[in-house]
Amino acid sequence: MATSEVQTVHSGADKAKLAVAVALLLGSFVAFYLLSAQGALAQWGALILLLAGAVVVFAISESGKQLLAFGRDAWREVKKVVWPARKEAIQMTAYVFAFVFVMALFLWLTDKTVEWVFYDLILGWRK
Repeated sequence: MATSEVQTVHSGADKAKLAVAVALLLGSFVAFYLLSAQGALAQWGALILLLAGAVVVFAISESGKQLLAFGRDAWREVKKVVWPARKEAIQMTAYVFAFVFVMALFLWLTDKTVEWVFYDLILGWRK
């Protein structure tokens, strides 16, 4: 059985950066509600400024760098995908809709047949 080694080394400075990012995130919401008397410009300004600060602090932490690297790798993989042509996509969509219609019709007919067998033939509730 293969073992996968996961190394999670977080320094004290990295944990402090994450704590500051969380504090800025929470502070942005608190500032938004506390500045309601100062007007919408002050509210939204504080919210956006503190949220941007939280994003910047998170981005310079090790976890943020790993997340950005993952995003770059995912985007690189998406670029490698061979997307179907428009005609092919429309055909496949039509096949899916036709299959759904046929299955809905089959299930409706099955339901009505079972209903007829149980209620009319076996139980005799409908006369």
